[in-house]
Amino acid sequence: MKMIAATNNAHKLKELKEILSELGVEIISLQEAGINIEIEENGDSFEANALIKAREIYRITGKPTIADDSGLEVEALRGKPGIYSARYAGAEGNEKDKRNREKLLEEMKDVPKEDRKARFCSAIAAVFHEGKEIIAKGYIYGSIGFEEKGNNGFGYDSLFIVEKSEHTLAEISEEEKNKISHRANALKEYKRLLEMS
Repeated sequence: MKMIAATNNAHKLKELKEILSELGVEIISLQEAGINIEIEENGDSFEANALIKAREIYRITGKPTIADDSGLEVEALRGKPGIYSARYAGAEGNEKDKRNREKLLEEMKDVPKEDRKARFCSAIAAVFHEGKEIIAKGYIYGSIGFEEKGNNGFGYDSLFIVEKSEHTLAEISEEEKNKISHRANALKEYKRLLEMS
């Protein structure tokens, strides 16, 4: 099966391609589909934003579409940055991830180690022919470090220490990350729901 991935994020696209290839799903990027638009994500949850993206690309193309909306939820910050994870520091372009991490570290500077619990959440929304939709969620749990560690990954990966581990997501291999990540767990749930439908 071929599906269009409703994302312009190269990192997300790579992860979706790698994880979904195991399900026999061929992912087509927006660029490959000839689509060059930015979709406003104005939902109030990860699920709502994923659905907005998937429905809009399906409306334009009429082809099965999959979208992901994901982010970091920090307990000490009452769930922030949450759905605003990608634009937490308000920056755009190449500096965006760096500025987001700097803001998070600044807001967490006085929070002790035992109170730095966090989780990444991913919501996957897929829209198929005849209005069929599937929504799945997945999480990975851990804590926020006091400094960046590791060169792999993107976003907040270098600050996120995986539960029952001393390593951040940016310190483990892509292959390992693709087995345990929030996106991988959401896609496992998506696969289960797809098989049931």
